[in-house]
Amino acid sequence: MNITTPMIERIVAELLAEGRAPAADLAQPAKDPALVPVGVSNRHIHLSRPDMDILFGPGATLTRMKAMKQPGQYAAKETVTLRGPKGEIGKVRVLGPLRKDTQIEVSVADGFALGIKPPMRMSGKLEDSAGLTVVGPKGAVVKQSGVIVALRHIHMAPADAARLGLRNGDSVDVEVSGPRGGIMRHVAIRSDEVSATEMHIDIEEANAFGLKNDALVRVRKV
Repeated sequence: MNITTPMIERIVAELLAEGRAPAADLAQPAKDPALVPVGVSNRHIHLSRPDMDILFGPGATLTRMKAMKQPGQYAAKETVTLRGPKGEIGKVRVLGPLRKDTQIEVSVADGFALGIKPPMRMSGKLEDSAGLTVVGPKGAVVKQSGVIVALRHIHMAPADAARLGLRNGDSVDVEVSGPRGGIMRHVAIRSDEVSATEMHIDIEEANAFGLKNDALVRVRKV
């Protein structure tokens, strides 16, 4: 029996009329709220308006290159050089938009290369942090503080947090599967109306657990 195109169309129409559909159109299982995508963070810098003016010229603006998952945040085309007492690291990406205070996020190994000892902190906790010199195409800024190693954390939309019985400021464990899997403990939840659900870890932690961008990890409530 030869099946013609009109016959195929008639069969599909009959299936749809009966409320049935081809397998590819069947509804997918509900997303597991405990599975969270990973965002791996390399060294970068957030600039204040005064420092932007010194580094790139008065009134300079950032050039948007790539949107980040967190709403309103993006990687800019602009880069700077970080200079410490022991060495320097070039082509460090600027992230936008501009902030009230300049914040530089590096890894532990970067600290060794620069000759500084940045503390492990949550973003924004810059008191008594490390300092260095930031060099741009138009000038340089000596920062007495502002350099940290960012603590791992999970940005979480309020609806996703509620589904897990979590709220802003909670601490959870995170389970990583795979050949280098394990448990990350003391992971802070950062939840507000402008958060997209994503776990942020630095490149050293990613390498230790064999993780890449968009890999899924499982939140385990403590």
